[in-house]
Amino acid sequence: MSTMNISLPDTLKVFVDEQVNQRGYSTSSEYIRELIRKDQGRQQLRSLLIEGAASAPTSLVDNDYFDSLRARVRKARA
Repeated sequence: MSTMNISLPDTLKVFVDEQVNQRGYSTSSEYIRELIRKDQGRQQLRSLLIEGAASAPTSLVDNDYFDSLRARVRKARA
């Protein structure tokens, strides 16, 4: 694992320390890693949404479509 040092203003350092204490993180590094993972997830979702918005429509999304999705999920759980 690599190490990265960051500088924070006192107000942000206090905030990070509070989050570590209040939310059960063992270290500030753990808290920051979690924030980075969440940001990565948001960026991935945004990319997928943009890709989907730019793609050509493939089929009608109506009640039948959602009923078939529910049926597939139920079948996969069984």
